[in-house]
Amino acid sequence: MKSSDQILPREILAELQTAGLVGESPLVHSLTGGVSGEIWRVEDGGQSFVVKRALPKLKVAANWQADVRRNRYEQEYLRVVGEFLPGVVPRILLADPAWDFFVMELLDGDFVDWKKALLAGRLDLDVANHAGGILGRIHGWSWGNTDLAGRFDTGNFFRDLRIAPYLLTCADKHPECASAIQAEAIRLAGTRRALVHGDFSPKNLMVAPGRLVVLDCEVAWYGDPAFDVSFLISHLLLKSLRCPREVTSFLSLINRFWRAYADAIGEEKFSQVVKDCPRLLMCLLLARVDGKSPVEYLNDDTKKKFLRDFASRYLQNPVKELSQCLSLWRDSLPS
Repeated sequence: MKSSDQILPREILAELQTAGLVGESPLVHSLTGGVSGEIWRVEDGGQSFVVKRALPKLKVAANWQADVRRNRYEQEYLRVVGEFLPGVVPRILLADPAWDFFVMELLDGDFVDWKKALLAGRLDLDVANHAGGILGRIHGWSWGNTDLAGRFDTGNFFRDLRIAPYLLTCADKHPECASAIQAEAIRLAGTRRALVHGDFSPKNLMVAPGRLVVLDCEVAWYGDPAFDVSFLISHLLLKSLRCPREVTSFLSLINRFWRAYADAIGEEKFSQVVKDCPRLLMCLLLARVDGKSPVEYLNDDTKKKFLRDFASRYLQNPVKELSQCLSLWRDSLPS
């Protein structure tokens, strides 16, 4: 391997060579952005692709362990969703059940992750519309599908990667609303309606003119679709807290996202999903300051206090409508 790029493990390099994907000296670059795995861009012979491997300990300050077999379910999500909606997820180029890694296509050229665009002030309603439409179609297509429910019976992984580090960690730190958080954790774990991505956030949505591609689905689980909806909304609200003068624009993104989602999934299913969002949303907001994976761009203590106070208040005094949550956020946000 060339110069200082000697970062691809030997066992992975050997498999790539056996498959004929690379020769003796591929160029390898480590990619950043996630905490749960190692990702490399590999170039050789005029072709480029991505190698992804799950880590047993996530790259955060807290002790956060997770089963690396989740890598297999990420592959399965890419396969089934790729068959249903071609082009919406990356294509798998090489995989084996015995490996803890796989190879997928590289998204290059005009693609940028939506998080970078949002933090740069590019608040594109068309992206929100596209994201809502894709998520609604996946949830609607998989709703009540017993075959998918069996193939993604990954509740233990979801607990390790989401319920425990996000919700239960916060319950331990916030006794004043622990009972509400624990009740939501029980409800979430016991709900099985559709195929859930589990990390449907702007950093995992790659956008290019006329196209959106969904990445990082290793938390895939047949469970509660309200999680994906609330997860994305929580990220958009957090970015509005970072930049309060843009709160109206961020709320417009959220409204466009959920209307597109409702149109795609259908009003009957949407009504079942949205009713479970308010308390879950408060749990997720609190988790991004006091869970095991705090958001990295909120360093202001005043804003962290606002986030804790807001989420705690409405966990103790629940809000029934998601629209009301958004109005309360807008009216409470510090300048």
